[in-house]
Amino acid sequence: MALELVTVPCLKDNYAYLAHGPEGTCIVDAPEAAPILQVLEARDWVPDTLLITHHHHDHVGGIAELRARFPDMTVIGPKAEADKMPAMDRYVAEGDTGGAGDGLWRVIEVPGHTLGHIAFHMAGAKLVFTADSLMAFGCGRVFEGTFPQMHASLSKLAALPGDTLVCSGHEYTEANAKFAQTIEPENPALISRINAVKAARAAGQPTVPSLLSDEMDTNPFLRAHQPSVAEAVGLPGAPADEVFAEVRRRKDAF
Repeated sequence: MALELVTVPCLKDNYAYLAHGPEGTCIVDAPEAAPILQVLEARDWVPDTLLITHHHHDHVGGIAELRARFPDMTVIGPKAEADKMPAMDRYVAEGDTGGAGDGLWRVIEVPGHTLGHIAFHMAGAKLVFTADSLMAFGCGRVFEGTFPQMHASLSKLAALPGDTLVCSGHEYTEANAKFAQTIEPENPALISRINAVKAARAAGQPTVPSLLSDEMDTNPFLRAHQPSVAEAVGLPGAPADEVFAEVRRRKDAF
C-alpha cells in the first residue's frame, strides 16, 4: 500500500501533514493540535511520530496537546535548535534517518529561514517536507541565516528527483506567484501554473504540495542560474548566489 498523504490546514495559513502507511502514521509539524486531531480521529489513525522542521511557534504550537493525547508518540526535531523549542525525544541532523518502508525519512539541513531548519525527505514516497525553506513559487524569509546559506539550502533541495512532491508549510502560493510574474512575466510554465493555482484556491483547495519539477520551471528562487532571471534583476552573467540574493531582496520589498 502506498503512503497516504493528507494536507491539514492550520491557523491562518499554515499546513501540517499526515503521512500514513502500513508502518505507521507520521505527523510533520504541529502549528496547532485541533485540526490535526480532527483528521486523525476521522481516519482512526494513531500517530507514532511527530517530525518538527524548525522552532517557530507556528510549527510547534500544537506539540504539548498532541503529546498529551498520544503519550507514546516520538517527537523528533532539529538538533541545532534544541535550545529554542519544546523538548524533543530525539534530535537529528544532516543524514540522520528514521521511519520504515515508504515512510523512511532522511534529514536534509536547510539553514536560512532559521539556522537549524531541517527538511525530511521520504524518497520511497517521493515526498520532501520543506516547511519554510522551499515553498510554492517561493522560499521563506531569511530571518536567522544568510542569503548564501539559503541559496545553498535550496540548491540541495533542487537536486532531488523532479517527481518529488514538495510539502511546504504555508498557503503563500498566490502572493508568491504575483512576485514570480514580476521576474519572468513571459514564462509560459509560470502563466499556466498560476491559472491552475487560481482555480484551486477558488475551489477552496490547498495549492501544496507541489511538484519539484514545476518549482524548477516557475520558482524564481530555484531559477537564479537562468539567464532570464539574472537579466530581470539587472545582473546578467552574475553567479547564481548573487542573483538569488537580489531576487530575495526584491521579494522582501515587494
